[in-house]
Amino acid sequence: MPTTSPRALGPELVLAGRLGKDVDVLVVALSTSEDGLELVITDDISGDALAAELLDAFEAVGATGKADEIIRIPAPAALDVTSVLAVGLGKSADIDIERIRRSAGTAARALSGTSIAATTLSALDLGAAAEGFFLGAYTFTEFKSALSAPTSEAGPLGRVELLVADPRAREVKDELTRSVAIAESVAIARDFVNTPPSHLYPEKFAARAKTLGTAAGLSVEVLDDKALEKGGYGGIHGVGKGSSRLPRLVRLTHSGGKRKSKKVALVGKGITFDTGGISIKPAAGMENMTSDMAGAAAVIATVILAAKVGLELDIVATVPMAENMPSGTAQRPGDVLTQYGGITVEVINTDAEGRLVLADAIVRACEDDPDYLIDTATLTGAQVVALGNRTPGVMGTDEFRDRVAEISQAVGEDAWAMPLPGEIRRELDSRVADLANVTNGRAGGMLAAALFLKEFVADGVQWAHIDVAGPAFNTGGPFGYIGKGGTGVPVRTMFAVLEDIVENG
Repeated sequence: MPTTSPRALGPELVLAGRLGKDVDVLVVALSTSEDGLELVITDDISGDALAAELLDAFEAVGATGKADEIIRIPAPAALDVTSVLAVGLGKSADIDIERIRRSAGTAARALSGTSIAATTLSALDLGAAAEGFFLGAYTFTEFKSALSAPTSEAGPLGRVELLVADPRAREVKDELTRSVAIAESVAIARDFVNTPPSHLYPEKFAARAKTLGTAAGLSVEVLDDKALEKGGYGGIHGVGKGSSRLPRLVRLTHSGGKRKSKKVALVGKGITFDTGGISIKPAAGMENMTSDMAGAAAVIATVILAAKVGLELDIVATVPMAENMPSGTAQRPGDVLTQYGGITVEVINTDAEGRLVLADAIVRACEDDPDYLIDTATLTGAQVVALGNRTPGVMGTDEFRDRVAEISQAVGEDAWAMPLPGEIRRELDSRVADLANVTNGRAGGMLAAALFLKEFVADGVQWAHIDVAGPAFNTGGPFGYIGKGGTGVPVRTMFAVLEDIVENG
């Protein structure tokens, strides 16, 4: 079960002004410039002579300093550690916060089984180093028995001492606290996504969200399947009625404490498993549909994070949860359902179910009269076709869409603004209902899904839809601070947007 304990989700992170006596490994960085290989290390740790000795040693074993390169050498006698690990930062001119974050994550993954490490990456950027080490060391082993669980020699990194000039400075302590809270919340989202659907179905998902939300001081409301049917949530009920594990709608509320604070609605798709329903998916890769609730996981983690740091915003997360299964009670292609709020939808393809549950949640969220609405979902395979596995697509009202994309790029989640063409909207017209849930062709599938959702957003609400079908779940090899499985995208984007709204309105 996901927990709020930072010890459970990542290594202990502490500030230090010098190397501790129990440190096993010192992590430094190498970069390249026109002058050749450069060592990134603080003078108070090494001194000029020791820095030169380390640089010579790394050059002798062929270090190049290229991004994410890992080189480990025995420590010189003058350093009271067992070994020194260097991680590449690439060209000096290209080093930015995301590069530091990724390099810290790469180093953390190379330190499996290490009890205590120290690093000088924190002297470059404390927050990025902290997030990178925490998230790079993240592991999920809840369902591994003694047959395959990591041994102590191969277990997760235990503790990282982040070397800074003055570890007692208030601003330094505050920066670390904030970064740990962010990384922990990303890890909470990862835990949700990585939990298999046998153990995370709508009822259980809602219960876990309530437990975490209540612990963070949020007010939580859960509607069960009977309340959803009675309340007219036709999209959520229609998708979820094919499963024996019936749907839920969870609402988590954070009050910002200021009378004139902005109102923000967050909505996340929570399909705990997606077979495609009657329009069943191919068998190959279907196991990855355990991640189809990644949008919901990110939204829950984000509102919990907002509560932890005390953001002066009124935030309500509206999270529909359902399992999309084929059965005698499942909705059929050709059915017409009535969404919450009254719009009727012809279901052409039952595998386009995410937009149906989101539509209900968006209408409900808009009843709170928010200034801004962000929804996120693993919504379309077309997102991967258009933008690949690491770049979310952002659609919505032009100004807010661009603002979200810019902020996402600044925090390293790299979302990209996409248009909403009018000609594609016309293809959502239905012969028998107000809307069809898909167009009659494959072109612009990500855009068509967003255009469908747009029909349910209230006038005057600044809206952004973030499609994370690829970025939310890594099926390839680990990179930077991202391992296999759930990534926690787009928690950091949404939180940064919330902070920007607090600052700039």
